[in-house]
Amino acid sequence: MATSRSRVQAFGNRMANWSEKWVPNPFLFAVLLTIIAYIAANLATPDGPVENVRNWYGGFWTLLTFAMQMVLILVTGYAVADSDFVSNYLDRLASWPDNNAQAAAATGVVGMIGGYFHWGVGLIVGAIFAIFVARAGHKRGKTFHYPLLAAAGYTSQVIWHVGPSSSAGLLSATDDHPFIDTIGVVPLSESVFTIYAFGLAVMVLITVTITLYYLAPDEENATGIEEYAPSLIDETEGDALSESTDPEPQADGGTTEVDPIDQVTPADRINDSRIIAYLIGFGMLVYIVDYLAQVGTIGEALDLNLFNFIFIALGLFLHKTPSAYMEAIRDATEGAAGIILQFPFYAGILGIISGSGLSNLIAEALLDVATPATFPVIAWLLGGVMNLFVPSGGGEWGIIGGIIGGAAIELGVAPGKAIIAYGTGDMWTNMFQPFWAIPLLGLTKVRARDILGYTMVILLVLTPVFAVGLYFLPY
Repeated sequence: MATSRSRVQAFGNRMANWSEKWVPNPFLFAVLLTIIAYIAANLATPDGPVENVRNWYGGFWTLLTFAMQMVLILVTGYAVADSDFVSNYLDRLASWPDNNAQAAAATGVVGMIGGYFHWGVGLIVGAIFAIFVARAGHKRGKTFHYPLLAAAGYTSQVIWHVGPSSSAGLLSATDDHPFIDTIGVVPLSESVFTIYAFGLAVMVLITVTITLYYLAPDEENATGIEEYAPSLIDETEGDALSESTDPEPQADGGTTEVDPIDQVTPADRINDSRIIAYLIGFGMLVYIVDYLAQVGTIGEALDLNLFNFIFIALGLFLHKTPSAYMEAIRDATEGAAGIILQFPFYAGILGIISGSGLSNLIAEALLDVATPATFPVIAWLLGGVMNLFVPSGGGEWGIIGGIIGGAAIELGVAPGKAIIAYGTGDMWTNMFQPFWAIPLLGLTKVRARDILGYTMVILLVLTPVFAVGLYFLPY
């Protein structure tokens, strides 16, 4: 066992060193992929250089609504993860790991469980828990390998698309989705809430946890949080009233205590009113319960808008006042900055490969060799390739959902099964595509190159697992 673990550690170190040398920052990754897509479209399709520039601009602004929905998923998920209620539980859990292997495995489990239920929550919970575990180890004089902890936090993105926040699943469960004439409305009860999806989720959780355990270096070879983010070691919550309660200096050198109540304005009372937060949250809860009662089951009711609505209400209840909730949302927007900038570029790539017909060529080439039995594996590979160029589950589905859905219907494969197979490919190559790591990188203060060596190991390990699971698991 020790020999096997040392081999995995050595392989992980080689991949980490390769990543450190060759992986650019996420924005440059988007730029490079734009260039690759542009060249490929010029070589493989009838559209010429000028036409593909037009395709690029034509797609550049097409995902603004969806981008806003994704930003809301991220920031509302962050607000829930950053609440005292959730943070207190994470802090307690963080004191449990006693060595690097336990620390990496525990961080992965927490991140993946959060990511299964909500990709935004999982991403933020994974990042926060990685910091908490590293801090807890530092306080006890232990050195937990911080880049691996951050990578373990990012594994939330390798399970999310078989869970209830699946953007392709949620989009396909919406009444007016783009492919309704092809596959109809596909409720979540036919996609993520199936044995097929549950089985894949369990396989991911077990495989990734074991891999992280084996990847962890010995403590003498580990690099702790103090090397990457010393400012995070002693972060504590400040006293919100400290400035207003400090004594004011007087002309005679004395001081006069300032009564903080005298400083509170009516606007402050409104901002800090629990009644208002609870009233708004209760009103949202009434709508949610009423809507679910009308539809019947949450698996058939959930879509992107309702999902965000639920998490806004939950955040208001957890943070208790409008000002506290707004502060959490403000903190979350820093992590969303990369999404705001890069989403139009990936939408531009979408414009190139869809406008030129390149996506059809790629999809048809793979689907031409598919049979009813092999179709899930083919859809997985297609989703994985497409995710490198358009790292948005819903955005990718918007390009190839009609092709995959139509092929599934023609082959007699259930559309819900096709959605899961495609989504598995999307989340699989998240371990190489750093786009969704941007919020985690901002919180943990590591670079993409620090974690991608480890996440690429996870990608490789999961490859046979996904192939077997997609082919053999019952639907």
